[in-house]
Amino acid sequence: MTVGVQFWSYFASVTGTRCAEFEVPGGSVVGELLEAVYQRFPSLAPFRSSTLIAIHLDYAAEADLLPEGAQVSLFPPVQGG
Repeated sequence: MTVGVQFWSYFASVTGTRCAEFEVPGGSVVGELLEAVYQRFPSLAPFRSSTLIAIHLDYAAEADLLPEGAQVSLFPPVQGG
């Protein structure tokens, strides 16, 4: 199945794009998609432990199942003061 991934904030600069599509087998979980993302964009891998993930409008974890037609957003870590 095809999964769309959007890169937000400086992740768009790191990847050189705001969005990309990935082919994953049906029944895949977010962590499997992330492996494909980091393989294509290895410069994102150092941020893995602090990346926020959302499927559509809901936050997600690496163990969550990817639904058909999923749109996944990856957000970099943020700091505030």
